[in-house]
Amino acid sequence: MAERFFLYDDTEETKTRFVSFMGENTRFDLAITQTDRHYGKSLVLDMQGSRFAIIGQDDLDEEGYLEHAFQLSEEDAAELRSFLFELL
Repeated sequence: MAERFFLYDDTEETKTRFVSFMGENTRFDLAITQTDRHYGKSLVLDMQGSRFAIIGQDDLDEEGYLEHAFQLSEEDAAELRSFLFELL
């Protein structure tokens, strides 16, 4: 067997918040992990939709980012954006 070539193999302390809330049309079940790894951005995992994105304040301002990353309607993305603005 050939020697494994690692690009990186790091261990880091993280802070993870698990939160579930009901929007107007959809339920959000999220795991939000804060780490120093991604330049101060958070790793947001949608546990029901099996999707994730690395999100910072600048990403919340980018039109269509949440819609694309989480495959959401504009209305559902607006609810998620509002929640994440309070958190991030």
